[in-house]
Amino acid sequence: MKIITSLALLAALAACEQGHSRLDKVTGKAAAPQAGATPSAPEAQAGMKIDRTGSVEQQLAKLQDAYDRNAEAMGFLNQVYGQQKAQRAQAERDEAAEDAVFAVNVSGDIALGQVDGPASAQVTIIKAFDFACPYCQRVAPTMNELVKEYGGKVRVVYANLLIPPPAKPAHLASCAAAKQGKYMAFKDAFWDKGFGPYAASGGKDASALGEDNILKIAGELGLDTGKLKADMASPECEQRIEKDMAELQKFHVNSTPSFFINGKHLDGALPKEAFKKIIDEQLAMVEKSGVPAGDYYEKVVMAKGEKQFRSKAEPKPN
Repeated sequence: MKIITSLALLAALAACEQGHSRLDKVTGKAAAPQAGATPSAPEAQAGMKIDRTGSVEQQLAKLQDAYDRNAEAMGFLNQVYGQQKAQRAQAERDEAAEDAVFAVNVSGDIALGQVDGPASAQVTIIKAFDFACPYCQRVAPTMNELVKEYGGKVRVVYANLLIPPPAKPAHLASCAAAKQGKYMAFKDAFWDKGFGPYAASGGKDASALGEDNILKIAGELGLDTGKLKADMASPECEQRIEKDMAELQKFHVNSTPSFFINGKHLDGALPKEAFKKIIDEQLAMVEKSGVPAGDYYEKVVMAKGEKQFRSKAEPKPN
């Protein structure tokens, strides 16, 4: 069981941003040089200095000898270069085009109540998240703060992107809580009282993500736990998760957290100031468009945005 729960936490971490989050850069420190590290450029150049003594014929012979001795290494370097070139090309095919505006349909999430902020907001942020994702939890307060600080100009719509299995009950419960008008209250409480103990235990305390703890959290929030349990088992909440995941799949969203800000895709969490910069740019665009704030997402993003993923390697459609 210890192995299984540890693997579950590893799966959750793998489902989040690969490598270090951009949030880490806010407080992170530069790594110290390690023993056996690659020599500096001057040292490397000194070791590669060409012997230019002797006649032209002798120098050519030395070069030929050096090439023969390093032929295997040169072949390996060419192979690595080829692999890196292929990886860069693949990355461009996987990375969303910077000029793309994606029409992500979250009308079902909004109708259910998986949203924080008013319908009249000029900027719609979609957060694709998993309740077992550490970086999703870390950026959750930032989303709450942005809604408050922009005073009605920003709303956040929450879309389920379930990757590791342990978090499914929490997603079903959030849907059920939304049906009682307490989606945000449950979401925030679960990060603290559900995911928190699970992460603190290194993935060993999977019960923190389970139904018993969820019902306890719901009871503390004043939710009708009997109704919550019934709604968790309902086809409607199951389908809500499935529909979110199917919609996100159209836009190649396969890691959490991922964001769309008025259709502009962001892969991974950002510091709050970086989010604010993008939001301010979008507010200026909305103001310039002349479209009423509450209609912008439907009339511009949904009506004119791209209905499927487009990568950096693909041209903008006419």
